[in-house]
Amino acid sequence: MKKVAIVTDTTACVPREQVDRYDIEVVPVLLIIEGKTYRDGIDITPTEFYSILRQSKKLPTTSSSSPNPYLEAYQNASQKAQSILCLTEPAKFSAMFDSARVAMDTARATLNNVYIDVLECTTAAAGQGLVTLAAARAAAMDKPIEEVKKVARTIMSKVNLYATLDTLTYLVRSGRVPQAAALVNSILNIKPIFTLNHADPHTVALPRTMKSAVKRMLKLMDSGVVRGQSLHVAVMHADALGEAITLKDRITSQFDCEEIYVTEFTPVMGVHTGPGLIGVAFYGEEPAA
Repeated sequence: MKKVAIVTDTTACVPREQVDRYDIEVVPVLLIIEGKTYRDGIDITPTEFYSILRQSKKLPTTSSSSPNPYLEAYQNASQKAQSILCLTEPAKFSAMFDSARVAMDTARATLNNVYIDVLECTTAAAGQGLVTLAAARAAAMDKPIEEVKKVARTIMSKVNLYATLDTLTYLVRSGRVPQAAALVNSILNIKPIFTLNHADPHTVALPRTMKSAVKRMLKLMDSGVVRGQSLHVAVMHADALGEAITLKDRITSQFDCEEIYVTEFTPVMGVHTGPGLIGVAFYGEEPAA
């Protein structure tokens, strides 16, 4: 039995092959489409979701996970590890952190010999995914829970995340970024770049084309990297695979990447951004000796 198992949720956009490689327990967030409930990543794929979203007249909604799916994840994780670390997105974005904590308190009554802790990430989406993978790699090295938590907190402090939207329509409807409404009212033809660093969503640039937005994101990456560092990078997209691959290729040619992968923006996040989003999450580390 290993020392630590990692739990997260589908908002982290961790690719399935990485989930399987590190045996990560992933809690599905619920989507409600025309009155029917779907479990993100189980009952509906991103491709199916974005096809529905493009044609739907009524915007789908999300329902934050209740404590029960987290409790089930803890029970599964307890079968393979002595301790459990759960990573959620910022509490200001959803009730998932609270649900994970409630499930933790409940689990303590039945999983007496298993230590459980919940960490609220200061980033989200693929940024949360990078934190999750760093913690999972530490756990795979059989590090104790306190060291795994230290790794997670360290990576949180390093992660940068930038994303550009093809349309502001969905973000305005969601109300997740209040600035979006003002942007729509003042400038219609833009591809704004947002950041979610330290749980504070705000715009950092207002390019007018996707080409300019990608160029600006690369500049933001360059300014956020210390020379000599190798990067861990997640390129995310919402039904825009071709553009994501192009961005990945440009990053690979411009930066020294220890790790880089393309991941789909999961439906529970895509509800608020709409199709066409392109983004990048990354952090730098000194190369291993």
